[in-house]
Amino acid sequence: MTSAAPPDPLDVVAPRYGGGSLADVVPSALAVLGVPGAVDLLGFTPRLAGVRRIAVLLVDGLGWYQIPTAAPYAPTLAGLAATVGRPLTSGFPSTTPTSLVSFGAGVAPGPHGVLGFTVRVPGTDRVLNHIEWAGDPEPLTWQPVRTQWERARAAGVAVTVVSRPEFAGSGLTLAANRGGDYRGAAGVDALAATMLAALAAGPGPTLVSGYHPDLDRHGHLTGVDSAPWRIAAAEVDALVARLVDGLPPDAALLVTADHGQLDVPAAHRFDLDTDSRLRVGVRVVAGEPRVRYLHVEPGAVDDVVAAWSAVLGSAARVETRGEAVAAGRFGPVPEEHLRRIGDVVVTCHGTYAVLASRSEPPAVSRLVAYHGADTAAELTIPLLVVRG
Repeated sequence: MTSAAPPDPLDVVAPRYGGGSLADVVPSALAVLGVPGAVDLLGFTPRLAGVRRIAVLLVDGLGWYQIPTAAPYAPTLAGLAATVGRPLTSGFPSTTPTSLVSFGAGVAPGPHGVLGFTVRVPGTDRVLNHIEWAGDPEPLTWQPVRTQWERARAAGVAVTVVSRPEFAGSGLTLAANRGGDYRGAAGVDALAATMLAALAAGPGPTLVSGYHPDLDRHGHLTGVDSAPWRIAAAEVDALVARLVDGLPPDAALLVTADHGQLDVPAAHRFDLDTDSRLRVGVRVVAGEPRVRYLHVEPGAVDDVVAAWSAVLGSAARVETRGEAVAAGRFGPVPEEHLRRIGDVVVTCHGTYAVLASRSEPPAVSRLVAYHGADTAAELTIPLLVVRG
């Protein structure tokens, strides 16, 4: 019996919550470390028997479908993907804030409520950018789920989170990483050294999380497989090689990502701020270019769905909030989080995007690569498992 062929990069795929998603990585690692109640949804235990220290590296923008493109510049990464790698999915939308909180909280996006790059704050016309979130709304209220780091620490595991110094104390960091000792590290050398030092620091069970953002940044700015992207891929490779070489004998390294990326050509870009047909009945626009949340005037849902469907045609899936939630795209969504999702959800197909050239920072419209939707290229991420 032969296995099914992998999806084409532009095929639509569904998040595999509960046994094949980013949200399952840390709970499965905690099961290996003996944390009570943790469930090994990814089957780590047989391979990692005897492991007492686990490092998890999340590389922003390293989709499963980008690894073959990176292979000439990242041979270590490509070799590990071929031998000890498997694909997982991120959640939906496939965007950094949503994924980082799913990773840290160990749940699908619906329960934790960080449901997009930007979302409308219910009861207001304010759009919250989760990357620029300084603490209003209050992070522990906005994201109420106990993190896996808190759970691990309560069970006696030493927990360290290593990321950029400038992210310390942000709303997103508190939502995703509360419970871990936060250590700032700028650049791959500092990140590797800090992660390895934390991994070897004590005699007991240890969990270290590291985050590296540069591959995603260069993809956005200059495109996947551009010269800067290739340099960033080589730096990721050096980081992974150094972590593998430095693992203690009783340790393991897990490498994963928050999403992939794809380039969007100029001819595939709609602009809701210059096409009046896309503004009728729309009160607030949130989300990002690959997934738009439209909060509409009372009674305008059907008209907005019809107008956007007519303009975008096969370039996007246009559905109501109820349809998107019922399809399971976010996992279960509690009542208090529903209104963070638009009344209408527009998910781009193929290599299309919907810009907002006047109402969002101009730099967003100038990006080359985007993510957020549910194509295989965006939603499929790697999981590499290496023993010391």
